[in-house]
Amino acid sequence: MLLSEQDQFLSYNGEVLVFQLSKPKRAEEVGDKTMNLCVRRMAFNRDTKLFVQKSSGVFSMGASHSKIEMICCSCTTDSRTGIILPCILMKQKKRNNVKYFLLLLHSSNQFEPSFYFKLDYELKEDIRLFAGPSLLWRHANKLFYISSNTRVVQSAPVQLSSVVWTGEIVGEGTVVLGIRTACLPETEDPDGFSVSDRAIWGSEFFGYAIQTQKMLTGTCFMPHAYGRVVSSVYVCKSERLKKQLRISLVAVTHKNQLIWFQNGVPKGVCELPYEKPCSVKPALTSSNDLLFVVSFASGNSCVVQRRDSLQVASKWQKVKCVLVDDFIGSGSEQLLLIFKDDSNTDVLSTFKITDLGEVNYASGINYKHDVPAADGLQENGLLTVRALETRLQAGWTSVRELQQHLGLQKRVILESCRALIDLVEGRTHILPNSKEEGLVSLWDDVENPADSLSKETSLASEVPEHFIKELWQRVVGDSLVVGVKLTESFYLSLSDVSLSLVMDQDFSSISPLIKCQSKIIKLNKAFSALAVSSSQIEPPPKKMKLDLHSKNDLKKEFPKRSSRIQLDGAKTVTAVTSLSPLLAFHRVRCVVLLHARKQNQQNDSLQQSKKITVLCGKIFLSLEDISNGRYSVKMLRDNSYCTGSMEDTLAVLAVSGRFSFQIVSCDCTLTPVSSWLLGEMECTPFKECQDNIFCHKAGNVHGTIFNWALKNPFEGVLTIFCRNLTVLFQCLHSLGRVLPPSCSVNLLRSGSKGVLIEQLALALEKEMLTLKNSLFLKETKAGNSLTWGNESAKKINNAPLVSLLDTEEGVQQFRKELQNEREESARSMNRTMNGALYQKMALKIAEAQLSSDMMVWRLA
Repeated sequence: MLLSEQDQFLSYNGEVLVFQLSKPKRAEEVGDKTMNLCVRRMAFNRDTKLFVQKSSGVFSMGASHSKIEMICCSCTTDSRTGIILPCILMKQKKRNNVKYFLLLLHSSNQFEPSFYFKLDYELKEDIRLFAGPSLLWRHANKLFYISSNTRVVQSAPVQLSSVVWTGEIVGEGTVVLGIRTACLPETEDPDGFSVSDRAIWGSEFFGYAIQTQKMLTGTCFMPHAYGRVVSSVYVCKSERLKKQLRISLVAVTHKNQLIWFQNGVPKGVCELPYEKPCSVKPALTSSNDLLFVVSFASGNSCVVQRRDSLQVASKWQKVKCVLVDDFIGSGSEQLLLIFKDDSNTDVLSTFKITDLGEVNYASGINYKHDVPAADGLQENGLLTVRALETRLQAGWTSVRELQQHLGLQKRVILESCRALIDLVEGRTHILPNSKEEGLVSLWDDVENPADSLSKETSLASEVPEHFIKELWQRVVGDSLVVGVKLTESFYLSLSDVSLSLVMDQDFSSISPLIKCQSKIIKLNKAFSALAVSSSQIEPPPKKMKLDLHSKNDLKKEFPKRSSRIQLDGAKTVTAVTSLSPLLAFHRVRCVVLLHARKQNQQNDSLQQSKKITVLCGKIFLSLEDISNGRYSVKMLRDNSYCTGSMEDTLAVLAVSGRFSFQIVSCDCTLTPVSSWLLGEMECTPFKECQDNIFCHKAGNVHGTIFNWALKNPFEGVLTIFCRNLTVLFQCLHSLGRVLPPSCSVNLLRSGSKGVLIEQLALALEKEMLTLKNSLFLKETKAGNSLTWGNESAKKINNAPLVSLLDTEEGVQQFRKELQNEREESARSMNRTMNGALYQKMALKIAEAQLSSDMMVWRLA
């Protein structure tokens, strides 16, 4: 029998049940409308390594003027006997009437109709079979269910947008887990966090017990913030301790993550290799490894292994179905992957059986030359492997205990070194708290949350008292931007500047460090030269060049302002991090640390850099403030200008990518670019910096910043600051419609060519000065670091050569002095250098050459 797309696969007691709908040959000949539901029981043969048919059964249905389909199948408990049986949901559609009926399959391959019901619509959303047999589904955001006991369609008093799991929970019976629109009960505590929390997320996770018609709060399953992104859930364990419901479950999200929750707290997370996960189910293998099988809408599958942490163990593509059962009869579960194979229409022609360990069978492999082992030897082999695994686990436990002991010794040594350093430098040493060291205090300690940061900041070099002009934060989309404005004098002595965010709260289950990306934003008189980078900026120019270029068209369109933005001598360092993980904590307090290398000028003109860590301040973030728009970016129009503050502009630039394009036209001017920016893109200039304009056009391009600089009427550079590549392509597509066909648009790697040439000249100048300072040391330093040899030789005196050459003794004296001068010259050319000084010189030369090479690469 050939396989079709509507066939269903189901695992039952180690066998694979294949359900197929077909018309009998006799019915096709006489025009009969009978349809047959056929079942084939397939079992795996360990000798041939193939699936063979054990038995089959047929259920005939009249299909006169109607269409019959299989909707789904599952193994459910028969409430009459308590036996788990295969259950199939069938649909019979006749004109506008839809009839559904459930069939139970017994071990004799006999089908038993359980019950049927009629609807005036078709079931399409969240159809689930469960014990009874019973059936539930979602229609028009309402939950309906029917069982074999009542045989009446009932409606649950809940509104929901999706069903993610249905099953049994201890003490509650059959429970439906789903997602619904957030609603605040009248008895909610107004001082709690749920008001703003639900207002932001707009939906909530909840549970509904069908038998008791009881609502279960979603926080006992997972934090409220995760409910919006969950696509499927599997409850692994449920129990009640002291009337408290304790749940262990695993969930897959729309963010392509698998998260393990225990008692409502996330315990582990794993990034999934594919997009749009739709279901997850567990498997317990022979090595007692708990596996989670995740299926995706694209037909791909993967397995996540849970040992010390969650990690993807294997993945497959073009998978039609994944079943979990004991297919080889070993007493533990294996995975059966049935692959899509258009070239072969036989049942179970392309498959793979594996437990990610010793069991691994696949179709298409020739096993003829394999020598079959005796059953006793195979059983002994399995016992030996299990014994070895037990010994390996015991050894691994010993290794982990040894690693913990070594880690404790290392922390003790490091803490002793810190205490010694503080004692030498005259500082008060602050001991770590007991929780940090994993110890139990014998006294009532008064904990200070700032102590964990004081040790790191105490080791920083001395910095000016007022080196920070401002600390600010903004929320842009799903990103949190933190900015630190530094004074010019302090910033010029730094290099490799970056920020880090540390949560100043006690979260023992997670790391306090927040992953973020640092950027340096340089404010010049011409805001168009604003550079956003994550590396060290170029050296300051020696002279200020005059701007001889003609004014661009944008300046002609708007009147000049009497007051321009003045240089306040400040540089801004920003840190960008994802906002959504922080919102799960409702309120977050973070410490902002600045990391850099401080340059110290030495007597030999060589700079020594020292790593410093400076405490910049603290920021506070809460759902209340975000919902009130306290940290939102506000870019509004006001008399043809954009009224956004400088912090708002810097926040938008921090989360945006920068792209510069050189536009050249051979036969016409580039006036259409200005018209396109001011017209179609609806841009307005900033009040503080009119060279840059903000896009107010509705859609994805809203919030994009442009800078249009004309070199001459036929050539210019367009710089675009956008949040992603999709916005960039939309802008370029719109620009291409207004540019003349003869125009050429080229992507510049890092700004205009003229700016890069000037930066290259400065880098080469710095490299030459470094070489000069390295080769020509001061005489006082050279006397301490270099070995010049014997300097006792005398120089040739200033006596006239004629008087020396008149006598034989004079000639001998002249020869001796000339020989001494030659030897002294040779010794001075073969001098040696101190190793530490040479290392510093080589490092400075290498850094200067690397900077020059980087400028050359950008110009290439």
